[in-house]
Amino acid sequence: MRVELINPDNPTNAANVPFLQKGLLSWRAKAYSPPLNLCMIAAYTAGDIEVSLTDECARPVDFEKDVDLVGLTAYTNTAPRAYQIADAFRRRHVPVVMGGVHASTLPEEALEHCDSVVIGEAEGAWQRLIQDFREGNLHRIYHNDHLVNLEGLPKPRRDLLTPEAYVTINTVQTTRGCPHNCSFCSVTRFNGRTYRFRPIQEVIEEIETLPSPNVFIIDDNIFSHRERTRELFEALMPLRIRWGSQCTVSIARDLEMLDLAAKSGCIGLAMGLESFSRESLEGAHKRFNDPDRFYKDIEAIKDAGIFIWGSFVLGFDEDDTAGLEKTIQMAKTSRLDFACFNFLTPLPGTVVYDKFEREDRLLNKNWANYNMANLVFQPSKVSAEVLEKKVKKAWLEFYSLKAVFHRLGASFGKIRFFVWLVNLALCFYTRKKLKWTWWEG
Repeated sequence: MRVELINPDNPTNAANVPFLQKGLLSWRAKAYSPPLNLCMIAAYTAGDIEVSLTDECARPVDFEKDVDLVGLTAYTNTAPRAYQIADAFRRRHVPVVMGGVHASTLPEEALEHCDSVVIGEAEGAWQRLIQDFREGNLHRIYHNDHLVNLEGLPKPRRDLLTPEAYVTINTVQTTRGCPHNCSFCSVTRFNGRTYRFRPIQEVIEEIETLPSPNVFIIDDNIFSHRERTRELFEALMPLRIRWGSQCTVSIARDLEMLDLAAKSGCIGLAMGLESFSRESLEGAHKRFNDPDRFYKDIEAIKDAGIFIWGSFVLGFDEDDTAGLEKTIQMAKTSRLDFACFNFLTPLPGTVVYDKFEREDRLLNKNWANYNMANLVFQPSKVSAEVLEKKVKKAWLEFYSLKAVFHRLGASFGKIRFFVWLVNLALCFYTRKKLKWTWWEG
């Protein structure tokens, strides 16, 4: 039995590694990171089954491959491509199953293109699906009755990847779930509203198998539970790795944990600041962010020697012209090392999607546009044209040479030098992508 696992092309991960950034990170990279979820699915597949994995971000799909079953995953913006791939294999009478957040949220839509859908986490459901397929009794829907226990997870099948195709294959997950319910986020729908933790020792054993000391921990919030986080940081210290992850800005208010993070090898954190407007944050159900503290929080994290990638969302219903401009200017004059400025994107399964659909404000359901880089809804307090101009302005002003000099100042050491070089690359890339000259904006 031969099973082919496929990750469809994702423009936010593939083909968009900027030329200059490739020179800084990896000349041969075609994508930033691999589909860890499919590596895990492969690890759960019985040993007598021949498993192969194709990440279309890194190499083309072989539509003539001799396989018995195809497994596809998809985010919302990659769903249209996933459907094309599924349709092509089904025309050859090869059964196709789908999973991932989009198929889990809209299973009936996915079933128009595939034979079966796995809803939610795949562990357990995937093994039942494989057994049913062997017996010729494949069901349309598979799902678990409870959230998965993260103890004893197998190590992902990274041997199925082409390492040189990625900036890094060293991605590790230590937790799942989130207790927050941000209006634009689908994490709680997919992974639950509680934190679940992998045993620390199992995390350490997996990291020890990685081919380099540079690791990205893909948890939605590495600073999820203080005592558990302390245990993790202390366990990471002897490994002498360099790592980055994601967390809320609240870590800045715990100087002891910041110090432990730095000592354990943390060099960078990505965090959703979203807005400098308190009204917008409250409307997004993100009251735990305090915009009045952002400057102080950013300084605390940078003082610990950790660089920050701040993420902002523009287009909340509370965002008027003045509020959007405030977020742009305060982000630009902050000491953030990097930032991204995204359109609010109403992903299926989120509070904001349900709201916009009720109010008939979705401009289209072309899922390929639901990638945070396109406006897909009618804004509330500004026109679509104004919002698009503000997002463009945010990118151009944040990555202007003047703003970079203000934010970064003099840099010392390898990490700070690297941050400088990436900023310069993004200055060049942003203007090229948005077709603005250096002196505009």
